[in-house]
Amino acid sequence: MNAVSSPSPQFFYRPFPVAHRGVWMAGALEIAGLVKQYSPQIRALDGIDLHVAEGEVFGLIGPNGAGKSTTIRIVATLLVPTEGSVKVLGRDVVKEQQEVRSIISYLPEEAGAYENLSGEEYLRFMARFYKGDAAEAVRRGIQIADLGDRIKSKTKEYSKGMKRRLLIGRTLMTDSRLYILDEPTGGLDVLHAHHIRNMIKERIRRTNTSALVSSHNLLEVEFLCDRVAIIHRGKIAVTGTPAELKARFSAGNLEDVFLEIVGHHHDGVKAPSMVQGNIAGATAPSAREAP
Repeated sequence: MNAVSSPSPQFFYRPFPVAHRGVWMAGALEIAGLVKQYSPQIRALDGIDLHVAEGEVFGLIGPNGAGKSTTIRIVATLLVPTEGSVKVLGRDVVKEQQEVRSIISYLPEEAGAYENLSGEEYLRFMARFYKGDAAEAVRRGIQIADLGDRIKSKTKEYSKGMKRRLLIGRTLMTDSRLYILDEPTGGLDVLHAHHIRNMIKERIRRTNTSALVSSHNLLEVEFLCDRVAIIHRGKIAVTGTPAELKARFSAGNLEDVFLEIVGHHHDGVKAPSMVQGNIAGATAPSAREAP
């Protein structure tokens, strides 16, 4: 959350709807003029605009307190915006809350499972709340979690990483249209994090659904996401594909891009003209190539 004061307006880039080969792509998620004011002094979101296309994995990254969690919680219908609109496949998250909840699946950064249920029992219990084939959803959740025989163990016996894998299985097992993933591989070792990333990409590709991903692991974001937005002090600083952003800032990876944007503006330090010029002169992001 951030105070009302913000950096120079020329630093920030206002994204446009995504076009692919001259055709506007349908929006899985449309955010327009989104503001969240917690108090007269704290303005967490200051008029952000985002477009996530169907079939796209979109990354939202930024420093702590930039507005990522507030944005995610509004999309997940857990917070009401002060101004602006958020629509998931055309459904307003405030006016059509129940309809939105029926087509999203949300994995919070801090989430738990019922300790006295086994992993499989937990998945079966959660599958009852979703439309579609519950048995198939459980089968898919077990496959994604990849816990082997430990799926039969009570979740209170799980390590942090095992619980996270179970929760990712629960999130991706549903026939949702938008998956909202906050730090999806937090607490996982390298091997299991790699498995989960591949599962996320495969799920989106096979179903032509979409995902909104937030993570502090920028290598993960670069691997997972078709496009990325960097949010800073409640505003969208820049949006583009990982390749576009690296080229725009002559950077080797997204971490360097992140540091170029956020590092120069941390604690009110003014950015050099190179950074401001790159963003002020940015063009509309291009959509990923169709598979």
